[in-house]
Amino acid sequence: MSTTVTDEQIRALAATAKPYSLALLHWGPQRTMEGAGAIELEHQRRMVSLRAEGVIAILCPVASDTVAGVAIMTVPAGEAAEIMAGDPCVRAGMIRCEVHPCHGFPGDALPA
Repeated sequence: MSTTVTDEQIRALAATAKPYSLALLHWGPQRTMEGAGAIELEHQRRMVSLRAEGVIAILCPVASDTVAGVAIMTVPAGEAAEIMAGDPCVRAGMIRCEVHPCHGFPGDALPA
C-alpha cells in the first residue's frame, strides 16, 4: 500500500456510512432440475428489474460451481430476505440465499 490514510480520513468516511443489505446467492441442489434454464431466465429478469428499480444497487453474478451471485440491496435485511424468498430460483431450490445487514459508502461504484 502506497497511499497514506489518516485517522481523520477514516472517521470522516465512517461518518458517511449508510445501511444496506448483502445478499449472497449459493447454488442449491436443484440447480440442474428439469426446466432450470427457464426458471433461471426469470430469476435474471427479476434481478435486473430490481436493479432498474433501485432495490439492488450492485448486482454481481459469479462464475462458480457454488456461488451464484452477490447483490448489494438498498432495503433493510428483513425486507431484502422477503424479496429474495420470492425469487423463482430460490422457490425452486436452485439457489439458496443468505441476507446480511451491512454498511457502505454512498458514491462507491464499480469502475466503468
